[in-house]
Amino acid sequence: MYSLLLYTQTENKYLVPMLWAIGIGLLILLIILIFVQRRAGSRLKRELSDLDKVKQNNIEYEFVLKAMHLCTWHIDCKNRTISVDADFRDDKGDLVSIPEVPLEQLFGLIDKNDAQRVRVALYKICEGNTLWYHETYRVLAGKSGMTYWEESFGTISARDEEGNPSRVVGTSVRIDAQKEMEASLIAARNKAEESDRLKTAFLANMGHEIRTPLNAIVGFADLLPVVESEEDRAQLIAEIQKNNYKLLNIIDGLVSMSKVEAEAKSLVKQQIDLIPVLRQVVDSFAGMVDPSQVILASQFPITELMVTTDIAKVKEIITNLVQNAVKFTAQGSITVGFDLPHGDKLMLWVLDTGKGISEDDQKRIFERFYKVDEYIPGTGLGLSVAKSHAESLGGSIGVDSILGEGSRFWVEIPMR
Repeated sequence: MYSLLLYTQTENKYLVPMLWAIGIGLLILLIILIFVQRRAGSRLKRELSDLDKVKQNNIEYEFVLKAMHLCTWHIDCKNRTISVDADFRDDKGDLVSIPEVPLEQLFGLIDKNDAQRVRVALYKICEGNTLWYHETYRVLAGKSGMTYWEESFGTISARDEEGNPSRVVGTSVRIDAQKEMEASLIAARNKAEESDRLKTAFLANMGHEIRTPLNAIVGFADLLPVVESEEDRAQLIAEIQKNNYKLLNIIDGLVSMSKVEAEAKSLVKQQIDLIPVLRQVVDSFAGMVDPSQVILASQFPITELMVTTDIAKVKEIITNLVQNAVKFTAQGSITVGFDLPHGDKLMLWVLDTGKGISEDDQKRIFERFYKVDEYIPGTGLGLSVAKSHAESLGGSIGVDSILGEGSRFWVEIPMR
């Protein structure tokens, strides 16, 4: 080694500086490589970290889509095709059956009453005439003919070199529950408004309803002292009694309605033969009809009918049904009866040959304050009270009627 160094010193004076230069260059190159490698490692580490963040964001994004039951899609504005990226709706229906389909195929899956509106809105955003898309529409659920409600939002996500939209992204979600809630709220509002109107009409009519029999009672009572004929006095007394009965019925209706909700679950049951009770109700109306025009009858298939029920409520139900029949039957007959018991259920009914009830009125006939004919005296509470009592007994009530031919009101109650 010594000889080699001595040789280099004696034979070539430039060799040592060259070796030092090469060594320093290699050292500098090594330092540069280490620095580049560290920078590459740092960049790789950042990219891996960003990749983890993207992965985490995708997981969170997918979780949000699942939680909100969303469907995400995009439209190729140039080719007019639509593709579904992810679909987490509860029932996907037939919105898109393959990854990419012509946009026009989508409109065939939308209810015909909404399809044209949705088509116009989507083409407007694809042509750049608007920045946002938002539509609510009905989607046909397969071949059953059933539909469900869907709401979609969209916006332009990319443009071409000329500034025209090239891609539209959006989401869709089913909103059946929202639509049902909206319909329920609208129905409740309409019912409340109608109820308020009926109450107003009821209060305005109540003064007339009470005043009419009261005026007759007072007027005929004033005439009694000056009438000498016994026949005339008997006729006046009969009119007074008749109007007394009308006034009591009006007051009873008001009292019953005020108590019906508080006592809806308060039942006083007893075992009793129902037939004498029904006969008593029929007999109580004998003086309220003209026997030459209306026949008041009963039709019982058996002579004894033992039931365990709240007889006061049953009696009031039948009384209200018969009273209603008397009001609307000018000629023909009114019959109170029942069918042979079926199991533990008993069907009572009141059949009349009166004016009958239209189909629209049949749907509301048991509502409070509702009157089919405003010119017929009454509070509009009798049938509502009957319905409340029937339901409190665990039964049901209804009507079968043909306009102009008569009605059959029925109530089905448990026998025990």
